[in-house]
Amino acid sequence: MNALQAEGLHTYYGKSHILHGVSLAVEEGRITALLGRNGAGKSTTLRSLMGLTPPRQGKIEIFGQNTTRWQPYHIAQHGVGYVPEGRRVFPNLTVAENLRVPISRSGPWNEERVFELFPRLAERRGNRGRQLSGGEQEMLSIARALILNPRLLILDEPSQGLAPLIVREVFDVVARMRAEGISVLLVEQNARMSLEIADNAYVLDNGSVVYSGTAAELRADEARVQELAGASAEAWAHEGAPA
Repeated sequence: MNALQAEGLHTYYGKSHILHGVSLAVEEGRITALLGRNGAGKSTTLRSLMGLTPPRQGKIEIFGQNTTRWQPYHIAQHGVGYVPEGRRVFPNLTVAENLRVPISRSGPWNEERVFELFPRLAERRGNRGRQLSGGEQEMLSIARALILNPRLLILDEPSQGLAPLIVREVFDVVARMRAEGISVLLVEQNARMSLEIADNAYVLDNGSVVYSGTAAELRADEARVQELAGASAEAWAHEGAPA
């Protein structure tokens, strides 16, 4: 069963047509990477899935329920945790207070378990959001999503602006989510590291899916990985149409 299935999404910002028939799936208990250069439509895809920028056409199912017209809070209550680009922690609240903002759902993740996963946050539980480093803010954003005890975790550029050692730490946490049975949809600029931990991968270009397959297959194609920073539909299409 798929945790998430999207078919034929067409999303607009005003008159600007951003997504052109995007289809993708996230298998239960698997990590799916959504890759592509800046402006390819990755964040818009996530916003469409979360009901923040609903598609004008297409269908979205999450855990077998048609969520295409659901409000974001309803999607979150359905077991979806969303970590947006830019972290967006509350700067004047402490770490502990940030973790108490979401309405928690029953499940294994609570404040104590989150602090076990992120010892650095435990050390800084009394610090305000604005006093944290970029890496600590990203950890806090992920921790806040986990408090919801999601079955599906959607992450938008979690490594953006972080030092390499912190990036590795964040990706290790994402990989652990799969071990915990959580399905993950990961949007990332860091293609190589994403493909190391992902099971499946999609590549977007100009709002269209130009690659769909296993992460291992994509990772093994060095030329394609190098092209990812400037992927174009023409460059990918001759290699094979998306599944």
